[in-house]
Amino acid sequence: MACFIAPMSLAIVTTIFRKKIPESLKIGWLNVMIWGGVVMLAVEHIAHGEVVPFPPFLTAMQTPAEIPMMLQEMATVGGTMTIAIVFIWLVMVAISQKLPRTQKTTN
Repeated sequence: MACFIAPMSLAIVTTIFRKKIPESLKIGWLNVMIWGGVVMLAVEHIAHGEVVPFPPFLTAMQTPAEIPMMLQEMATVGGTMTIAIVFIWLVMVAISQKLPRTQKTTN
């Protein structure tokens, strides 16, 4: 329904504040991972008719009874996906910081 909104919220925040985050944290990696997931999920939801190009945009919002289910999905599925992406990014950053640095030599 709208599980892509949770990671999209984080992606917006990290994109806005990316210049304030130290380069060693590789925030660009996180942004690519999150935005890629958001786009992929949005396309999937559009293909299944859950997102439409006219208000209210999310078909789950057309019926008030479906709104609580949509919010629960955003929290559980979207939240879990967001946490998984952040965890994988943290592992990637930790591994990249442990790898030995190679220096280029010029002759």
